[in-house]
Amino acid sequence: MARLNAFQSIFFFLCMDPLNVYKPEVPVRSLPVWQDSLTTPSTAASTSSRKASKFVFDEQINRKVVLWEGDITSLSVDAIVNSTNEALRDKNPLSEYIFARAGPELRAECDRLEGCRTGEAKLSKGCDLPAKHIIHTVGPRYNVKYRTAAESALYNCYRNILQLMAESKLHTVALCVINSVRRGFPPEVGAHIALRTVRRYLEKFGDAIHLVVFAVEPGDREYYDPLMPLYFPRSIEEEQAAISQLPADTGNEFGEPVIEERKIRIVDTPLVLGSAHDTAELPEVLQEVASAKAFTSMSGDHDAVRREQLKLRPQAEAEELENARRYQRWLQHAKSQDLTDLAKYRMIYQSGVDSLGRPVVLFIGKYFPANRVDLERAISYFITVMDSIANREFVFVYFHTETASENHPDFSWLKQIYQIVDHRYKRNARAIYIVHPTFLTKCVTWFFTTFTASNIKEKVINIENVTYLYNFISPDQLDIPSFVLEYDIRVNGAPATIATHRAAVASSSSHTDDL
Repeated sequence: MARLNAFQSIFFFLCMDPLNVYKPEVPVRSLPVWQDSLTTPSTAASTSSRKASKFVFDEQINRKVVLWEGDITSLSVDAIVNSTNEALRDKNPLSEYIFARAGPELRAECDRLEGCRTGEAKLSKGCDLPAKHIIHTVGPRYNVKYRTAAESALYNCYRNILQLMAESKLHTVALCVINSVRRGFPPEVGAHIALRTVRRYLEKFGDAIHLVVFAVEPGDREYYDPLMPLYFPRSIEEEQAAISQLPADTGNEFGEPVIEERKIRIVDTPLVLGSAHDTAELPEVLQEVASAKAFTSMSGDHDAVRREQLKLRPQAEAEELENARRYQRWLQHAKSQDLTDLAKYRMIYQSGVDSLGRPVVLFIGKYFPANRVDLERAISYFITVMDSIANREFVFVYFHTETASENHPDFSWLKQIYQIVDHRYKRNARAIYIVHPTFLTKCVTWFFTTFTASNIKEKVINIENVTYLYNFISPDQLDIPSFVLEYDIRVNGAPATIATHRAAVASSSSHTDDL
């Protein structure tokens, strides 16, 4: 084998014991499955308030998945994955180590495969490895200009590996991290694609697969740890918490990246209109195509339709520009004011970050003296607090706890503030949690998000228990007033909840109520 550089030497050392002997075989059934890694107690979730999730809690699937940090070559599985180049001779440390442990026969095996294209997967013997086989695949190079092509190629790597397993009647596999920083691929994006592709495959074709091990190295663990619960939630609570944290693009039904403007519908049997076919007897998908006359009837002046569409674009752009100008006028006006009298109420502030590093903003309803302050100045104060935060994704938490009529602004004020803030607020707000809502609050929220703010409707989540927030925000990142925690104990006083809250109350006791 070629002489190793310093990085490869360190990698080899970590994979061997002090006597320069490969680490012992690890039986795959000795690894803890993902479902059993849930350590926090689960509380009962209300089915009436459960929102539809793209990735639902499925214990059976979770018991087919393992997240494991260790030496992939030591696993006794049907197949491990080798991420390599098109010539099957990549010099990355993991690939080199696989070849070293498998022995010289593996090189001859790979030569017979005659290379592998990007996104493909090819099977060889495991040779001297504990694994019976090795699946070789080639990850893509990443270029921002061709981002979708790179993401699709990475999806194909994982998808083709799983399909090759099914064709070869293999039941257990250890997946290495196929995307590479060396090839410019963002590690977090790669983790999203890997997890959602495996999840979708197990949903649809998982009967033949017994176990999938995500075998990660220390540098990859920081990306996989927070993302695993999004695609493989271990409880209904994790499922619901994940809804607001999932990226906007989670691929199609197979996890494949999709470009919306390029989507077309292709059916197995072309439809000829005007023939003897009775469309009433056709499958529903063909009826839809027939009624739309897609690709079968070109009627009307399509150039005229396109011109009308182009006329609307400048109008929309002009409206967006005017909204931005209006917001900037408000922002400049707000910065010119002395708002220290509002700051003393401490009604809105950033309180740490969530598990994905996104700022968490708290709004304490009881501290908002809506009937005693100038509401236009309150908007100015809101903007000064939120302007810099809204430049990136954030989470907004509103505590309705123990509010009275004097804390409730008019509905018109909510509408005004929504119309003033610019598109960054609406785009980057990943979740808006309303804690301890009343029935009236839920009604107002539904009305507001249905008729005024429909584009944030799916982001609004009503929660009855503060501990729900702990699923995705560490308690030490939440500076919650003590009266909120004490109220939560009185209403939701489960023993585990009380213990958690008492610690939180103690840590927040320094924040006294100055009102």
